[in-house]
Amino acid sequence: MHDWQSLSHVRWDCKYHVVIVPKYRKKVIYGKLKRKIGPLLRRLCQQRGIELLEGHAMSDHIHMCLSVPPKFSIAQTIGYLKGKSAVLIHRQLLNERRLTGLSFWATGYCVSTVGLDEAAVRQYIREQDILESGQGELDLK
Repeated sequence: MHDWQSLSHVRWDCKYHVVIVPKYRKKVIYGKLKRKIGPLLRRLCQQRGIELLEGHAMSDHIHMCLSVPPKFSIAQTIGYLKGKSAVLIHRQLLNERRLTGLSFWATGYCVSTVGLDEAAVRQYIREQDILESGQGELDLK
């Protein structure tokens, strides 16, 4: 059976596959930043009641499977995650103390609803390293 969540007057299951990229698609997510960006994004999600179901950081993009309560739009959620994480990345991980101009992420993002194929989407996110190296292919049909 499908696991539905509930708020006071609604039962819901809103899951999204989200991909965000750094500015200019630079390959900057490696080393210390790659290890620390996951817990940082997870903490930001918890602050809003968003569940980070699956995530994977590549050198030039991040895949996430998010369960977002219907009280938040997906655009609002991504704006919050990208905005707050950019400030935290600059201040905590890159040790920059500027107060303005702290951009890290590119303007857009890619999002799709997961629907009832959650297992396939989560497997796709987990197997990103295999796909990038060309060692295997994943059939999402």
